[in-house]
Amino acid sequence: MTDSTEGGTPSQSSAFELVGGEARVRELVDRFYDLMDLESEFAGIRALHPPTLDGSRDKLFWFLCGWLGGPDHYIERFGHPRLRARHLPFAIGSSERDQWLRCMACAMEDVGLAQLLRERLMKAFFDTADWMVNRR
Repeated sequence: MTDSTEGGTPSQSSAFELVGGEARVRELVDRFYDLMDLESEFAGIRALHPPTLDGSRDKLFWFLCGWLGGPDHYIERFGHPRLRARHLPFAIGSSERDQWLRCMACAMEDVGLAQLLRERLMKAFFDTADWMVNRR
């Protein structure tokens, strides 16, 4: 996606910028975990998390900031994300993948991300979430 800058020269905007920076990423992550905690349709993925979601909220926030093209908070704290390796201890099938994606789709809509941005992010989220599937 591009924006016009002074002089009419297009510049590439990162998804991080399009989302609205750290405050908006935090809002998105908080809404995601609030939904996971509140809605029974997400019980399967909620069960994969610890009783308190504070650490999960922080880790997803730190990860998404960098994944979206912003600051690499996660890498600064933990090194390379190694997403698949970190998720292997959890039984993740297509049901869990789909719950995660639905929860994120709802969170993006609830925080008011633009439709085109939500579509762009959902494609990328699907690719990543599908890669986490470790059981059929």
